[in-house]
Order: sequence, then structure tokens, then C-alpha cells
Amino acid sequence: MVDFMVLGIAAFGAGLVDAVVGGGGLIQLPTMFTVFPNMAPATLIGTNKLASIFGTSVAAVSYARRVAIAWSVATPAAMAALIFAFLGAYTVTHVSADFMRLALPIVLLLVAIYTFAKKDFGSVHAPIHSGAKEQSLALVVGAAIGFYDGFFGPGTGSFLVFLFVRVFGFDFLGASAVAKIVNVACNFAGLLWFGYSGHLIWQLGLTMAVCQIAGSLIGSRMAMKHGSGFVRKLFLVVVSVLILKTGYDAWLRW
Repeated sequence: MVDFMVLGIAAFGAGLVDAVVGGGGLIQLPTMFTVFPNMAPATLIGTNKLASIFGTSVAAVSYARRVAIAWSVATPAAMAALIFAFLGAYTVTHVSADFMRLALPIVLLLVAIYTFAKKDFGSVHAPIHSGAKEQSLALVVGAAIGFYDGFFGPGTGSFLVFLFVRVFGFDFLGASAVAKIVNVACNFAGLLWFGYSGHLIWQLGLTMAVCQIAGSLIGSRMAMKHGSGFVRKLFLVVVSVLILKTGYDAWLRW
């Protein structure tokens, strides 16, 4: 019972943060590994995907009701992410992800520096592409991040938010809304793979999903109430924590 309470609190926090800028896995997954240190990692990751897809889906619906989502970007990006996330999950069973673990802190640091340096980055929603070019870029972003999510995963939501601001000219609120749609596709693809391979604890995942949903509802409302400035600040906080966490895992723990 105590374990379920700890995981419920972690899932709530993950859902709240994930609904705003992504990065909820930074809270939820390490907690699961701490509570169940002897459980197969694939089972914990699969169960994490089961809980996360509910929270992300609720956040996506909340945004769709109150924010004008750029479906011309969200739809092709989500379709590409669905396919390539599954391919990434398959690939990681055959290829080591150690090189990704070493490179991730450096990439996140560059993202943080760029965002800090450009004070007006993501403050105004001014899309810079349209038509076939916009959809082609959406396919590329969705495929790249989808594959990354299936292959490795940490920081997927934050990468999506950054790319939708940088590549498409969205503000942080609009970017976060589209990122939720793509994240649902990534989680669904991963869930298919882990479900097929039997790495799911349904009771635990669904219990955590309830807490994820509660956190997602609060997080999405906070983002829409306080706007892009709030999302940008939380984005920088989450990315900074990700840099410390992934840097420690990659360069100090081993």
C-alpha cells in the first residue's frame, strides 16, 4: 500500500509537469525503479508507458478545448512518431543505447543555452511555414523524436516543445499543445511493443494512470492560465534538471 501511495504521488507530479513542458518521466520512472529495484527494466518502462498515455491524452484533450492546435503540424508529426517510435523500440532490443546516454546531456545543454540566450524565444506565436513545407518538416520532426522516444526516451516532451518553437515559430503554449498530440502517438507505439512482449503490470499502470490524469488536468490548466511565459520558465527548469540527471547518469555514475 505504501509503495502504491509513493508511486501515486510520483505519477501525479509527472502528469502535472508533463502536461506543461514534458519531462514527467524524470519523476515517475526513477521512482518506479526505486520502489521495484529487482523488477525487469522493460516491465517498469512498459508500465510507465501505460500510465503516461492516459495522462498525456487527457492533457491533449484539455489543450484542444482551449488552445488553437496547429493540426496541419500535429497530424503528420503524430503519424510519423507512431511509426518511428515503434521502430525505435524494436531497434533498442538489437543495438546498445550507450552512445545516446553520453550525448544527451550535451544536447540538452545546447538547448538550454539557446533558450536562455534568446529572451523572446517562444514568446510570440508566429508560424513561419505553411503547406507542403510545413507538413514535410512535421514528418521529419515526428519521425526523429518518435524514433528517439522508442529507442531511448528521456526528455522527449521537452525536445518536442523546443523543436515546435524553433522550427515552426510557435509560442511555448502552442508548442506544448502540439507536443501533447505527438507524445500520445509515441506512448501508444511504445505501449504496443511492451504489451506485445508481455512487459506490463496492468493493475499498477492503471492505478498510476488515475493520478497522472489528475496531475495532467491541473498542469494543462496552469499552462493555459499563465501562458507562454510560464511554460518557458518551467521548460528551462525541467531542462536544467534533465541536464544534471542525465549528466550524472552518463558521466559520474559509471
